[in-house]
Amino acid sequence: MLFPQEQNVSRDRNIKLKQSFPSPISNTPSIKIENRQLKRKRSQNEATTPSIIPFEKRLRSSISQPHTEDTACENTVIDICEKKIDPLEYWTRELRWPNEYFEPEKNMNHLLAKKKSSSSLRSKQSEAGYTPPTSITNTDQKPREVKSAPYTRPSYTTGLATKGSFMNKSDLSITDASKNLCRILLETEQKIPEDSLFRDDIFEKSCRKIQDRNEARVVQDIARLIVPSAETLATYGATHLESLIESVNEGWNSSIPFYGPRPQPDYSVGFRRSAFTDDQLEKLTPFVGEITDTFASYFIATWQIYLPFLTSEVKCGAAALDTADRQNAHSMTIAVRGTVELFRLVKREKELDREILGFSISHDHRTVRIYGHYPVIDKEKTTFFRHPIHTFDFTALDGKEKWTAYKFTKNIYDIWMPIHLKRICSVIDDIPSDLNFEVSQQSEPGESGLSQGLGSPNSLEQTSYDTMSFKEADD
Repeated sequence: MLFPQEQNVSRDRNIKLKQSFPSPISNTPSIKIENRQLKRKRSQNEATTPSIIPFEKRLRSSISQPHTEDTACENTVIDICEKKIDPLEYWTRELRWPNEYFEPEKNMNHLLAKKKSSSSLRSKQSEAGYTPPTSITNTDQKPREVKSAPYTRPSYTTGLATKGSFMNKSDLSITDASKNLCRILLETEQKIPEDSLFRDDIFEKSCRKIQDRNEARVVQDIARLIVPSAETLATYGATHLESLIESVNEGWNSSIPFYGPRPQPDYSVGFRRSAFTDDQLEKLTPFVGEITDTFASYFIATWQIYLPFLTSEVKCGAAALDTADRQNAHSMTIAVRGTVELFRLVKREKELDREILGFSISHDHRTVRIYGHYPVIDKEKTTFFRHPIHTFDFTALDGKEKWTAYKFTKNIYDIWMPIHLKRICSVIDDIPSDLNFEVSQQSEPGESGLSQGLGSPNSLEQTSYDTMSFKEADD
């Protein structure tokens, strides 16, 4: 249903509306005179050519078409259930804008779920509509040397940078809150496994046995001692981790690549569907699709993983760690981009500027590199950067730091993740439930674009990852 203001403005968007609109509290005589002139002309047009364009078609019209956003003036009213409501009065009372104030912009179309290409679906579908296990393996899992090939060249770093993702710190680095976060995650103690290959009396022998061995052996022996499994910890009683789901060497085939082929991390963690309420999942449906394994989205990695925040890559040899870093950089750019795009939907993206939104760990049989990944947001432009948190040799000094990465990862799960999930849920809750979106039928794009989002006021409440937040999570 079109609201009165929407009908009026749609008639003559380009008539004297290219000039700046007044602020929501302005009420100048010149604007009133112009409004009366516009109303007379609109009434003449509406008498002969009433608007019959459905809301959905207007939403999906060409992005290149000029768009002028309605601005609520002081005495503008919105018809809600036949009641005239002043948006400013509503905000003062409810501390949020009425849902009718939100109008989807045409440049949101790129965020809608994209149907996967027929070629990518063909190998997953049988005549009976089932997917044989062999098809899953062939489609989702590539051999290690194949999946790493695009990242072995140092030039990949340059290609990534041309798209807006940099494997270094930004000029302003991360926020003080994120610096404090890194310190807390590194220094907070955690319980470690009592009986493992990292046990003091067998640690050196365990390290010798994986020297000069392949990646599969390193993964088998020590990968989960460097980056513990979120699902295994949940199985052993960490019930707050039940909202997490992980992938092991599984292609992110439901993601939209940033540069190059889709990632296939050795290990990744994100949120499962049960982390969100039914209402929140309904609001996400236009952006992830009804059946997630047939759509590509900015907000999912695999058809089961929503908004991933941790990836890990395992390699053999110092030079190969650079390849692992590039793989992680691509994966986490996609992950951070998804979070930023979600916040842009309700104009809260500025909360994320220079805040660490995800982590990656690269390691071999002796060296570990830990990074934080964050966006730098300048109006409509978003660039992505990587913050080096810690690099160390866990075999040095009799294994003094052998549990550093393990404890760090557990602290991500226990301290940082609950706060991150809470913020994500608050943003999803802010998306108006009555917006009429339709899932895009166009094929998935090859690479990303920088988005804008919903034309809505900033949310009043902004949460930062400060020390108080960490204490609340611990409580």
